[in-house]
Amino acid sequence: MRLIDTHTHLDFADFDADRPRLLANAAARGVERMVVLGVYQDNFQRVWDLACANEGVYAALGLHPIYLEQHLPEHLAQLRDWLERLRGNPRLCAVGEFGLDFYLPELDPTRQQALFEAQLQLACDFELPSLLHVRRSHAQVIATLKRYKPVRAGIIHAFAGSYEEAREYIKLGFKLGLGGAGTWPQALRLRKTLPRLPLDSVVLETDAPDMAPAMFPGQRNSPEYLPEIAQALAEVIGVDVEQLAKTSTHNACALFGW
Repeated sequence: MRLIDTHTHLDFADFDADRPRLLANAAARGVERMVVLGVYQDNFQRVWDLACANEGVYAALGLHPIYLEQHLPEHLAQLRDWLERLRGNPRLCAVGEFGLDFYLPELDPTRQQALFEAQLQLACDFELPSLLHVRRSHAQVIATLKRYKPVRAGIIHAFAGSYEEAREYIKLGFKLGLGGAGTWPQALRLRKTLPRLPLDSVVLETDAPDMAPAMFPGQRNSPEYLPEIAQALAEVIGVDVEQLAKTSTHNACALFGW
């Protein structure tokens, strides 16, 4: 079974003790490629070094809304510099993680929107996919995407919206990132939506070290768990796990140009 983990944070300190073992084990279990996403300016170099040092690891760079208070105006300029310097390098696969988070009340929506649009423009300028964090903000994200109309779309990370919202993203060319959330029986709305999604709209992810699946509760999430996540999601969707693996891998490769 060939799998791609389209969303990880393997640069985080959670993995410092055993990162080489984890990468080797994930590859042995069929996880052929992993995308590591930047979330603030200080971890761009760490993300890039990790991608360059490991076969099958790719980098995305972005400014995450949760770290809004850390982001300075010059960090956007530095992100543009990174994208310019790495233009055409196959190890750079996207802009991300960025987006809107209206769940946390302390994150100013106006500042978030400005940062979101600035990075969306960068993705358009460099013709890179956008890897989007969307929490309690689907309507605003969809409206913004309709205005910008990026030539290369991207992924809605950890999709947990409604079927109607899923249709809007699909019409815009975006893929829906599915991971640990859909394995939990408590995720009633999501588990009702998953069987209605066309398989050609789906990619798989872990969000490691976060969003552990139901079969590994309370544990550090890892790309090593992607086969179990795929099996659980296939059962919810109502397809054979090999079919989900093959189609989601094809979708990811098409999206990233692999």
